[in-house]
Amino acid sequence: MGVHDLSSITPPFRVVTVPPDYSFVPLAGEHEMSIAEILESHPKGMEYAHLMEGLDRFPIILDGSENVLSFPPIINGAQTTVSKETEDFFIDVTGWDERSCEACLLLICLSLYERGGSVESVKIMNSEGESFSPIGEHREHRVPDRLIKKILGLEIGQNDLSDSLKKMGGRLEETRTVTDGPNVNGRWSDCVVGEKEHIVSMPRWRSDIMHPIDIIEDIAIGFGFENLPRQMSSLHIDAVPLKSSQLRRRFGESMRACALQEVQSLTLSNEKDQFGRMGWQPRGGIVTIANPITSEHTILRQSVLPSLLGILAANRHHELPQRVYELGTVVRGGINLERGSWACAETGSGFSSAKGIAQAVLRDLGADMSEVVFDATEPGYGPWIKGRGALVSIRGEVVGEFGEISPEVSTSFGLKSPIHGGEFDLELLGSLVPDPVI
Repeated sequence: MGVHDLSSITPPFRVVTVPPDYSFVPLAGEHEMSIAEILESHPKGMEYAHLMEGLDRFPIILDGSENVLSFPPIINGAQTTVSKETEDFFIDVTGWDERSCEACLLLICLSLYERGGSVESVKIMNSEGESFSPIGEHREHRVPDRLIKKILGLEIGQNDLSDSLKKMGGRLEETRTVTDGPNVNGRWSDCVVGEKEHIVSMPRWRSDIMHPIDIIEDIAIGFGFENLPRQMSSLHIDAVPLKSSQLRRRFGESMRACALQEVQSLTLSNEKDQFGRMGWQPRGGIVTIANPITSEHTILRQSVLPSLLGILAANRHHELPQRVYELGTVVRGGINLERGSWACAETGSGFSSAKGIAQAVLRDLGADMSEVVFDATEPGYGPWIKGRGALVSIRGEVVGEFGEISPEVSTSFGLKSPIHGGEFDLELLGSLVPDPVI
């Protein structure tokens, strides 16, 4: 999307393609740069250069005086820079999906109109003929009366239907008998010949309306959910909890029984927190973010414990003890895995407390404690103090680890209090431990 000072340019406007050596002054620039230079060295060009891969000619928008408005979708030209004195705007929206471009343009125009501006259309000419943009006309939708009764459970009168649509910015154009359509009801959206249908017009900027069910949702909101009849479902299905849900529930209950509070953190993290500070090596391929907004969120995390240390660091000015746990998703080698982790910032506890929580979790998940083996971690492995970290194994499979966090790791997160914690692979535990409920 480009926003331009209309007073600085002259219509008509043209979209043409140019070679890589074509040059112009980019927005906020002082000197001309070629297309190739913009893609290789300009911040915006480098950020979006991947969109231009494989092209030997590039699109630009020119005005009637051959001034460059824009090099979409990379950057505008300096000629059309908007200032505080700008009163007339020219807006261009480019993209591969016409519906998305139109919705974006209409929302911008609507926002400017609500602030007192006036909107004028532009005639667009291409190989298919001419058209105007933006189009202010409403878009009509066909809604089967049968579907309204099926979803809402009542027959809404014409007046109530019209009033409900008005509240949502729509309009009931007419109600009629279907004469063109299928003879058999095959899909919910089908308007069957001989049945009643409603022709509803909604603002064109409502790009979220993709099915008659979306119109019915608006009708329900306008009518008022509190005014809909209360009916029991006619479809009875016995619900059976997923095995993963049982595992998550029991892990959470065990954590809360140990006086830990549940938290939820982001799946996004960075290599420094996940590996550099923690002393762990990547397990499986690292999933990186192609276009990260911040250096704090460059990868999808492989462990939950670093996220918990970040939460404790953010709350380090509050009183102790602080005991938190999380049931979260990690991504290793492009595969989502469920893991449970905990961390406690408190004085007077250490490895013994961490082992006690680990044993409580294993017991509550139904593990046979005679099969559980605790092995000391190797020196330099993980975030643990030497001699105060342990790996947990069941039948030769490492299902988790726990221990005391070393002061060096705590300090790197900005923490000064003693911390112990641990982390379990819930999916692996679920495959090794029989469900005591079943």
